[in-house]
Amino acid sequence: MRVGIVVPALNEEDSIGSVVDRIVRSAEPHGAFRVVVCDNQSSDNTAKVALGAGAEVVQTQSRGYGGACLRAIEHLGDWPDVLVFIDADGSSRPEEMSSLIEPLRTGRAELVLGQRTFSSAMTLVQRWGTRLAVSLVNLRWGCSFRDMGPFRSITLKGYRRLGMRDRTWGWTIEMQILAVLQGVKTIEVPVAWEHRIAGRSKISGTLSGAIRAGTRILWTVGMYSLRRRVGEEVRSK
Repeated sequence: MRVGIVVPALNEEDSIGSVVDRIVRSAEPHGAFRVVVCDNQSSDNTAKVALGAGAEVVQTQSRGYGGACLRAIEHLGDWPDVLVFIDADGSSRPEEMSSLIEPLRTGRAELVLGQRTFSSAMTLVQRWGTRLAVSLVNLRWGCSFRDMGPFRSITLKGYRRLGMRDRTWGWTIEMQILAVLQGVKTIEVPVAWEHRIAGRSKISGTLSGAIRAGTRILWTVGMYSLRRRVGEEVRSK
């Protein structure tokens, strides 16, 4: 199984080297793998440090979490069998990657979501916003998500069925909504959620960042909820 590991990064020079090193050590038992860091227009040495740690580095033309993921996936092309997404700040444990990959290997799932342990590493705003977003999705589409954490994996075939579009912070919840609409078999597995290694979060680090991200997430939920024939539109792409 060939594993493409996507790491969107913005001004994470103090953490990205350690994160990439841990990813490499954790991915080796799974066979062939590639680590792609998408530098989301950083103003520091994120790209240089990531490259030195052994990652492939690509750039985006404009900032945006989803855009960074899309660019890295474009770079990987047809090579991987599965995609793994993990943040660059060290809040997720690369050592838990096997719990996200194994269900794909055995055919138990096509999309595996890391359900974060709600610890002190998550702010009250993050917890409340997450529960609100997944509750709205569950209510609208009759599913049972418990989280929308960024640490996740998906088969390449499953990913291509989704037709992902969002280039911002709506990326994670859009993936879950489209998985429901497209019948992509999804499970959640528990994963740790820790304090970032260094620096400040682009979302929870500032009130304005939290508001912008939360607004985009809720906008994404509302957009799909209001489109009566979204399933047909997505399948026709």
